Amino acid sequence: MAEAHQAVAFQFTITPEGIDLRLSYQALFQIYLSGLRSWKKRISRMRNRVIKGVYPASPSSWLFVVIAILATMYMRSDPSMGLIAKIQEHLPISSLSLSVQGQTMLSVLVFSTLLWLSLILTLRFCLKLLLSYHRWMFEQHGHISTTTKVWVTLVRLLSGRKPLLYSYQTSLPCLPVPPIKDTLERYLESVRPLLSGPGFQRMTVLAAQFENSLGNRLQRYLKLKALWATNYVSDWWEEYIYLRGRGPIMVNSNYYGMDFLYVTPTPIQAARAGNTITALLLYRRKVNSEQLTPSRVPGTVIPLCAAQCERMFNTTRTPGEETDLLQHWQDSEFVAVYHRGRYFRLWVYKAGRLLSPREIEYQIQRILDDPSPPGPGEDRLGALTAGDRVPWCAVRKQYFSSGVNKRSLDCIERAAFFVTLDDEEQGMMGEDPVGNLDRYAKSLLHGKCYDRWFDKSFSVVVYKNGKNGLNAEHSWADAPTVAHLWEFTLATDAFQLGYTEDGHCKGEVERSLPPPQRLTWDIPVEVQEQVSISLSVAQALADDVDCHVFPFRDFGKGRIKKLKISPDAFIQLALQLAYYRDRKTFCLTYEASMTRLFREGRTETVRSCSTEGCAFVKAVESGEGPEHCRRLFRLAAEKHQNLYRLAMTGSGIDRHLFCLYVVSKYLGVESPFLTEVLSEPWRLSTSQTPVQQLELFDMKNHPDFISLGGGFGPVADDGYGVSYIIVGEDMINYHVSCKHSFSETDSHRFGAQISRALLDLLSVLTPAKTENPQAQDKKQQ
Repeated sequence: MAEAHQAVAFQFTITPEGIDLRLSYQALFQIYLSGLRSWKKRISRMRNRVIKGVYPASPSSWLFVVIAILATMYMRSDPSMGLIAKIQEHLPISSLSLSVQGQTMLSVLVFSTLLWLSLILTLRFCLKLLLSYHRWMFEQHGHISTTTKVWVTLVRLLSGRKPLLYSYQTSLPCLPVPPIKDTLERYLESVRPLLSGPGFQRMTVLAAQFENSLGNRLQRYLKLKALWATNYVSDWWEEYIYLRGRGPIMVNSNYYGMDFLYVTPTPIQAARAGNTITALLLYRRKVNSEQLTPSRVPGTVIPLCAAQCERMFNTTRTPGEETDLLQHWQDSEFVAVYHRGRYFRLWVYKAGRLLSPREIEYQIQRILDDPSPPGPGEDRLGALTAGDRVPWCAVRKQYFSSGVNKRSLDCIERAAFFVTLDDEEQGMMGEDPVGNLDRYAKSLLHGKCYDRWFDKSFSVVVYKNGKNGLNAEHSWADAPTVAHLWEFTLATDAFQLGYTEDGHCKGEVERSLPPPQRLTWDIPVEVQEQVSISLSVAQALADDVDCHVFPFRDFGKGRIKKLKISPDAFIQLALQLAYYRDRKTFCLTYEASMTRLFREGRTETVRSCSTEGCAFVKAVESGEGPEHCRRLFRLAAEKHQNLYRLAMTGSGIDRHLFCLYVVSKYLGVESPFLTEVLSEPWRLSTSQTPVQQLELFDMKNHPDFISLGGGFGPVADDGYGVSYIIVGEDMINYHVSCKHSFSETDSHRFGAQISRALLDLLSVLTPAKTENPQAQDKKQQ
């Protein structure tokens, strides 16, 4: 193999005359450049640690403090009030051999450094207190209190210097533990419209018994954890909700993101892969150097936690018997590529230099042109990651822990990310654009069940016609973090890197690049049998998924905002109306809200089905007057916004109850109340994909570059999963999923109900215009 010989820096042979040493200076030079890149990254990390460590101050502020102290002393004044003299007395003079003036200077430096560190800690504490203030979120738009105005000014002053990606981490407040009484009251309020009179009375009694007996004991343990841990929810949430799941993560946990709706920047598969891989690696470079701008609450200066970015690349989920493990590596210079049943390692750096998009395209084309067939059992090996976790753990431990299989598996798991070169064409195209869009969603969600590596933090899929997308594993991060990555990738691909007139990537190609390395396997019959079992489990799950993706173009957030209504509240109430019409009842509704205002925050549940929302839906369906419906809608929308704010500010319901349940399991005690609450099904699970980097997309000059967003599988077997993204001012894209096996759900029918509900809500909220007499006369004529 040519690449193997090029990787050898020296060779030697033992002869009668001695050792004959032959050095390859070119190989040694490549090793030198690679090591140089590694040291540059180490130095960059050290520099960033210093900058983060002193934030919100700057390293140069130390010099300012020293100069200020020296200038004050020069004016015959002692700003230390005798502390400098005390420090000088305790200096080890005998070992230093300094003059009196030198000792004084050293004492000033020590005092200045201590004063500087004290100021940093004070500023950081003040910023943490300021970021703990959340009353601004509950104030009406346009009616900002004086307190909030002063608060905004102070936050701007303390965070004025350009921060690094993780600069705010130590200044973010910890997630508070809500009072158990408040959580139980909000829980009972949330289930009131879903239970009958006797059922609600029974839950009220269970809640009261829990509060008066076991609840306060569990609460004390939880408060103790909150004092000790950075976040009292996140580690348990990651472990028990994601990593301990023993069923397939495909469909049940992983989610997907789509390409542009109307545009495919190039029809050449290798070229699209070249630019996509380059854009992702440029994003990784920004994350590693921490030059990525910290995310903020839209329209504000309030920072959000960036901890989820740490495990975005070079990360994989490995199976275990009882719980899986997330493994993250510091760096990786290659990506893993799958094409027609074969696995490749594609080096994306050469001598410390990132390959150009054109060079990556050239390497991808080599893979596409490779005629070699898959090895025995290789083509469907990825099905192991799509099936149940325990069999995959057993097979991995027995057959992939040594030898050639371990080396090849390490190449996949240690790769920056996984790339699938799909031999199908996807997108909204052809004579059946609606059906093709649905098939595109299903392809990204599960593919053929063996042509994705579902354990990787994310897998990029590039189709034969140049369309792309990604499939993301859920345990390491939530959708907004992946959406931020994907927005950057799409924008960089289309607007920054670009393509030549004939659709190829830009740049030059160094023809001496070694070809991508084909991974080899030794797959025994026992493994092939387990692959077949895992594939049958995954295939049954994939065949059961019913997906429908549709863009709603009649109106968007522009029209909704003119009515002075929150677009999210409008959409959620439309979903309540659509579900009621579809199933003739209301259900427990999950809407994901972030808690990244707090350190290591992830998500909280907004229980969108409220008493006020149900009252509005019933009024619309019973034909109540427009004024009455509008009044009920305003109440329901305000209620929903308040629930969302409570969830964002740490006063949600479900994460608190979940953690109390975990504590009860550790203590070995049973709670009928918690057991029933945690077993309630979410028959309507919803999530909004936020557009976070509007500056990357020029919608005026490039209106066709519209994101489709992404989606996920249904949470309940008899329910719906609904994801939506608000694009621009005039469009909302929806992703609806359910299961064929439950005859009463249908994604297309529910999609039609959503569209109808949106139009009906707009009709209810838009007062009918009274025509003037002249217009009426013209109509009569």
